[in-house]
Amino acid sequence: MEPKWKLIKEPAQAAKVFKENLLKEHASGTPLRMKMDVSDSEEDRERDLLLFYKRQQEWACPLHCILVGDVAVGEGVMRYFLTTVISKLQFGFSLDLGGMARTLLFEGEPDHLVPAASEALIESNLFRVAGRMLAHSFLHDGPHVTGLSPAVIHVLFNGDPEMATVVTEDCPDLHIRSIIKLVCNVKETLSGKNYCLGKYNNLYGLDSSLNKKNLHRNRRTQFQIFPCLGIFQQSPTQIGDGYITNFYSMQTMRQIKQLRKGLKDVMVWPLLTSRPDVVPLLFPKMAEMQFTPQMLLQKITWPVEDSDDEDFDLESTCRITGFLRMFIETGTLAQLLTFWVGWEMLPPELRVEISGGTLPTSSTCYDPVQCEKMDFIVRIQCSLIFQ
Repeated sequence: MEPKWKLIKEPAQAAKVFKENLLKEHASGTPLRMKMDVSDSEEDRERDLLLFYKRQQEWACPLHCILVGDVAVGEGVMRYFLTTVISKLQFGFSLDLGGMARTLLFEGEPDHLVPAASEALIESNLFRVAGRMLAHSFLHDGPHVTGLSPAVIHVLFNGDPEMATVVTEDCPDLHIRSIIKLVCNVKETLSGKNYCLGKYNNLYGLDSSLNKKNLHRNRRTQFQIFPCLGIFQQSPTQIGDGYITNFYSMQTMRQIKQLRKGLKDVMVWPLLTSRPDVVPLLFPKMAEMQFTPQMLLQKITWPVEDSDDEDFDLESTCRITGFLRMFIETGTLAQLLTFWVGWEMLPPELRVEISGGTLPTSSTCYDPVQCEKMDFIVRIQCSLIFQ
């Protein structure tokens, strides 16, 4: 009999049912304890995260997150951890893991991100760690890494590399990209081809008089990645396509294999391979994750006048909610949403209450079981309008 999640038409609902079943099956397992000391340096906190995800564990077991040195408890702490994890994958680690001041696991432009071609990262098995991070956040309905290249996603889920739609923008090296464009746009003249051949060969130290058979091992690898030696037998378009496909295949396959292993470790692989329509939920495009002020405003339930509440001040309420609305329309939405709910993801509902105090507070760090009615509430203090 087919599992229920395979029969559900809506991909988001199918993913929800699959994840709920997986978490339920492992609910009695040994809890995973993610711990971080807020007094540590950023580099030390990153080491703690990497060490946690390098361990071989049953990743669907209950997740317990602890912030040492902070009074925060409950689901808000888990949101903080998962937001931190995905932020590091998206924007890089402060740790020097690959000979650079900041370590990027994915590089390139939005919606064309590809795994970094760093031997140090590959040999450290960090892309398997990244796969675990991605799947673990997905399993707990956390944030996602956005903007991965469609070609990478295609091959990640067992697609044929030769059938991947690879475009020039998938090459993160702007210098190499400029040469590809030069080759693709050059007129099909012998002098033009010779000029481009020289540009390619000078860049990669290849001798145009050599043929493929005469290349020793290192040069053969260069030939496979940069197939400029066959330039006389190809049109400019074929040269560009051949270059990009070979560059992609040679430079990313090991990283993709590690990412695949990481996804399998967290046991979400059956869902992603059986339901390809769920994959965009794990790897959304950049534009799909952007939200507008209007989208956020539509989620908000504003305070209304209560005839039984003698302390309700209509004038102050209108003034303060108007200030909040103005901030939403002109301020930094990502920071506001992170403060409000713990991460940059719109929940089904947002609520606003008015209370006395000096600064706005949110309930993201309270246990939602004990304070269920307080979840996703921002308390806008009456004095805020005068700050």
